[in-house]
Amino acid sequence: MTGERFDARSVLPAARDIAAAGPICDACLGGAFGQLGRGLSNADRGRALRSLLAPIGADAPGGTCWVCGGLFDEVEEWARRAAARVEEIEFDTYLFGVRPTPRLSEVEAYFLERFPTGTAEPLKHAFNRCVGKAFEALVGRGTVDFRDPHVTFTVDLERREVAVRVASVFLYGRYRKLVRGIPQTHWPCRRCKGRGCEACGGTGKQYAESVEEIVARPFVDAARAEGAHLHGAGREDIDARMLGTGRPFVLELVTPRVRSLDLDALQRTLAREAVGRVEVSELRWASREAVAQVKETRATKRYVARVAFGGEIEEAVLEKALEGLVGTIRQRTPRRVAHRRADLVRERRLHEIRGRMTGSREAEIELVTDGGLYVKELVSGDEGRTHPSLAEILGVSAVVAALDVTRITSSEFPDGDHASMDEGAGVA
Repeated sequence: MTGERFDARSVLPAARDIAAAGPICDACLGGAFGQLGRGLSNADRGRALRSLLAPIGADAPGGTCWVCGGLFDEVEEWARRAAARVEEIEFDTYLFGVRPTPRLSEVEAYFLERFPTGTAEPLKHAFNRCVGKAFEALVGRGTVDFRDPHVTFTVDLERREVAVRVASVFLYGRYRKLVRGIPQTHWPCRRCKGRGCEACGGTGKQYAESVEEIVARPFVDAARAEGAHLHGAGREDIDARMLGTGRPFVLELVTPRVRSLDLDALQRTLAREAVGRVEVSELRWASREAVAQVKETRATKRYVARVAFGGEIEEAVLEKALEGLVGTIRQRTPRRVAHRRADLVRERRLHEIRGRMTGSREAEIELVTDGGLYVKELVSGDEGRTHPSLAEILGVSAVVAALDVTRITSSEFPDGDHASMDEGAGVA
């Protein structure tokens, strides 16, 4: 035989040669021709071939298979061990994988080289399928999913272990942060790095709570998950509120034991527990791909800011200065975030801005920008790191006294939200 595509008419002579080489199980014998025909397992195919070879004395395996070492005799045991790992885990889909021993890989390579039928099914594929069928029959639920299974089993033949990975559950929604002083995600204590110390009261946290913790709590409890991650479309400053239609996010529930969640009931629970602090809307099921969709989408953002000036400003002067800001803004990474962001110069666009004086040294402005534009620095100039800036144009120091995000829009978000500044505009 050669390495060319095997001629199906030579199946019987080839099977005779394989059977004569040593004891071989039906699954491995049939697996050498696994790509021929349909509706038969490799073991069925092997038994059929062996019955045809009976007249020449090759009708019985005759000992432990020299190819798989008896692996296919262990299928039921591996299925039972996998079933035990998910007794308390809810799932609809599954997938099996196997890590063969070095010996098994070497023997299979030798077998394929010695008997190059060109129609062989890889041993790993055959074993995974056999264990999967036995597992499904044993637990009475689940179907194979090669793309995104709820549970994935890995049979490690070297360690004689079954590992299981439970896929995360993903939920899309929008949150409104109604108070200042709450970060979006959990922050470890700066002093102890999360270990717990006197400064953080032993909590290991820089802040008592976060939007992530508030939103996740009822869902983690209901899903009996090991934890959760909130993936947001950007993040507002700790001292800023997130109002209006809210910030898009994906909540990832890690290693959930329960997947059939009542989202409406959980949203009502969250509303009771987070009243006055955080609100969630647009909640729906999502996929893993939604994380990248939310985090990587370039959105347009609307803000309302209260600004304090270092001197008295006339209304007409303010209006002219605001007009001069519209367009491209060049910003070097602000000093306040330089410790955790790359030191780069970014260009972002200020699309719209308007405002009014609320006192001789105070103003209220509303603006629409590209995502990633730092509004506080747009106002202050950050010692020349942002150009142009409101302070630069006015020739007077200016700082943001209070900032609110009032809309984050893009047609690429899962809810397709997009709007102009005039829709639902509000003032902090």
